[in-house]
This record gives sequence, C-alpha cells and structure tokens, in this order.
Amino acid sequence: MKVFVTGASSGLGEAIALEYARRHPGARIGLAARRRDALDALAARMPDGVGVPYAVDVTDRAAMHAAAADFVARFGAPDVVVANAGINGPTLTGTPGDDVSFERILRTNVVGVFDTFAPFVGPMRARGAGTLAGIASVAGIRGMPSLGGYCASKAATIAYLESLRLELRATGLKVVTIAPGYIRTPMTARNRYPMPFLMDADAFAARAADAIARGRSFAVIPWQMGWVARALRLLPDAVFDAAFARAPHKPRPPQE
Repeated sequence: MKVFVTGASSGLGEAIALEYARRHPGARIGLAARRRDALDALAARMPDGVGVPYAVDVTDRAAMHAAAADFVARFGAPDVVVANAGINGPTLTGTPGDDVSFERILRTNVVGVFDTFAPFVGPMRARGAGTLAGIASVAGIRGMPSLGGYCASKAATIAYLESLRLELRATGLKVVTIAPGYIRTPMTARNRYPMPFLMDADAFAARAADAIARGRSFAVIPWQMGWVARALRLLPDAVFDAAFARAPHKPRPPQE
C-alpha cells in the first residue's frame, strides 16, 4: 500500500496517516506538511520506513510537484492520495486584514487540492488504478456568518471533486469526497459554541479509510451530520436566515 497525505502534521491528516500505518504495517506513506519537526515525530510513531516526510506547503506548486515526483520515483504511483491540508479563520467582508485571510484560505483549501492531485494523476492513470480522496466539510453545504472564506472553500472543493470524479470515470481512478462534521482537532479546539456529534480524530480516520477503500463518491462523517446537512440544504432561505443570522462567530486568533 502506497499512500500520500497532505496536512499530515496534525489533526485529521495525522490521524489518517496513522490509520493507514496501523492497517498496512508495510506501507509507504508520504507525509506532507509545512513543519518538518512534526512530520519527523509522526514518522517515528510508525513502523520503521513507513512514514516518508515531505516538508512542503500545498500553496507551493513547484514544491508539491517535486514531492510527488520523488514519491513516485521511489515507490511508484500511490494507491491513495488524500488531499487533507486546510486552514480556517474568520473572514468578515470589509474587516481590515480579512481579505488576506480569505485569499489564503481559498488558495490552501481549493487550489491546494488541485495541486495535490495534479502531479499524481498521470502516473495513476498509467497504472489504471488508485483513489484520489479530498477532505471537504459539511461547512460547504451552507454559508455561516464570519466563515465566508471557509464555507466557500469547502463548497468549491465539493464541486471540484465531483467534476474530477466525472473526468476520471473511465480511467480506473476513483474520486472520493469526505465531508467531516465536527471532529476533535486543534482547529475545533478554539470553538466556543456547541458542536453536535463531535467525534474523535482517530474514529473519524477509521471511517474515512473505510469510505476510501469502498470507493464511496461522497461520505459525511459522522453520518448524523449528513442528515443535519440535508435538512439545512432543504430549509427555505427565509427560515435559514432567521435561524442562523445570529449564530456564534468563529473566534478570532489573538493579535500578535
């Protein structure tokens, strides 16, 4: 088993990488993220030689292509590529500085998914097998106040992955969209509002790996959030607006 995971230094990416290492002790798992020290620490928690660190930023297209080329040259085309790297933060339109945050979120969460998959598609198509899995979010179903950037990025990710699934349908490659609900990670630790059906990251990773193995086109984890998302999508705009206009805002990071 050969797997490449972005955003592997913490949170969902770390949990997913560890889940594959647990399931496949002889695997080769590319661990991509910005922090080399965290990647080395993660690789040390895996059987010797399983974790292969790549200190890269998904917004650096050339670096991503170089990492992918190195992985393929050493181990061959991956069986699974998980585009997980993502960031969040408040993006209030008209608030100074939030324009930069908005652009950074879109660049990481949407373009970063494209740039993660792009260098692997050729080798995987040549082999005629493999799965591209993108981590979206139920936040992509409807917009929420103060989270315009994040919600927009996840909605775009869902649509992009659907398009990619259709493009690759006849090639032997599968495209899987994973939409997490609330998962206990450093990203959600700062939230000061109710998070229904909150799930531990290792439990999420096990379910995500199952969905990827089955080649599911779209999976919401935990499943209860799938029904919540469907209900929100069906709400008339007037009802939705009245219910969520005063929803709690994402906490703003401390100013340096």
